[in-house]
Amino acid sequence: MNHPPRRISLEDWDQRYAELVDAGLHEPAYGGPLRRHAESGDRRLTRLQLDNSAAALQLWNFLLTEEQRLRQAREVGWQILGTVKDLGTIPVMAYALRRVVAFYPDGAWWLPCLMEDQTRVLQTADSLGIDDSFCPVRAMLGAFANQAHFPLPDLLTCSVGATCDDVSALAQRLERMGHPILWWEVPHRRQPEPGEPAIPLPGGFHAPACQVALVQAELTRVRDALQAWSGQPLGDRQLRAGIGAANRVRKLLGELRWLGYTSEPCPLPALEMLVAEMLAIHFCSDQPESIHVLEQLLAEVRARVTAGLGVLPKHAVRVFWVNPVADLRVMNLLEDVGGRICGTEYLFCHALDLIPEDLPPLEALARCALADPMVGPPQDRSQRICREIRRFGAQAVVISRIPGASHCGLEGLVIADMVRDRLGIPVIEIEVPPITDALEPSLRTRLEALIELQKR
Repeated sequence: MNHPPRRISLEDWDQRYAELVDAGLHEPAYGGPLRRHAESGDRRLTRLQLDNSAAALQLWNFLLTEEQRLRQAREVGWQILGTVKDLGTIPVMAYALRRVVAFYPDGAWWLPCLMEDQTRVLQTADSLGIDDSFCPVRAMLGAFANQAHFPLPDLLTCSVGATCDDVSALAQRLERMGHPILWWEVPHRRQPEPGEPAIPLPGGFHAPACQVALVQAELTRVRDALQAWSGQPLGDRQLRAGIGAANRVRKLLGELRWLGYTSEPCPLPALEMLVAEMLAIHFCSDQPESIHVLEQLLAEVRARVTAGLGVLPKHAVRVFWVNPVADLRVMNLLEDVGGRICGTEYLFCHALDLIPEDLPPLEALARCALADPMVGPPQDRSQRICREIRRFGAQAVVISRIPGASHCGLEGLVIADMVRDRLGIPVIEIEVPPITDALEPSLRTRLEALIELQKR
């Protein structure tokens, strides 16, 4: 707290890092100056405004060294599990095992942004017949082809059924390229029929008991496969411990989100909040360290809130953001024009909900999997978004469409209509490609118009 909180450039971070080191900064093994990431390829850092705290430094270093952790895991003989699509279910099971690390290969969709397309993973996907009519997650296909960004997993799982068509198609292409996949299915979540047994899900949804039983059976099959693959038991005792550790992450994020989105002035920028929320999905390939990183970030936010300090002017317009951005720079852009993030739905809200600990573990995980906003009707997702807008007190909504994504075609219209009808606040839809430099003037104008409209 010796420096007022603010957003600073990478160039300013050079001086800030030197000051922190002189003041006795204690860093983990993956620590160091942020500049090194830009020099090794993460060039987008030079265009971002970053929080100036030591906790934010640790968060960014943790995020940007994930590939190194995966390679180190391979070198010391750990097994690597690639979990495609389910966003927060199978990793909970995997981290209940010893010497196993799980990650999301589809997270490669941010490579074109972070490395400003120097990886050419999208061009590689093009050459394999997967062009820009697909979601930018097609970068995963390029990453598997060039094998330059993560070690090939020893086992791949993929959630299919009521899921993103783009990811499903890409995973099928991966299997045809010689990467065997353990498929497991999640049905389209529907409302229980009158008189049909209904099961409550995290996040406020309900599903027929037969659908919960189906997913539980699928997860039983995955558990059996993980036991055979790892040579370790994965019974209820181990799964309960895994759920408890995952809930520790989710509880930390719950408080961080509440303070970050409701405190005045805003105690942490949108970009760091986005990165922090992402840790819930697969713990950035190190669950214990993700807990430590979140504890440090939460301590910083608590201190700022107690001191009445923030990174943005007081009374910035409170904006709820729907869908993750392909270009991280856009989160800065909203703050540049006078807005602040006040609630989010980044397509993995079910990974932020606490997993029930009073149920058989696989049933609890099945309920969480069925709470995925993408496996139910868009009206369900819209209702949850409206509840969250009220909870956080947002004044406007931005829906960022993902180019080519199968689920973004009409879903944004459903969400926008429900928000306008129920809450009467302004909504805009914008499309965010992996690099927005050419579009930044028009994006800025649209975001400025939203902010000005709300200020009137």
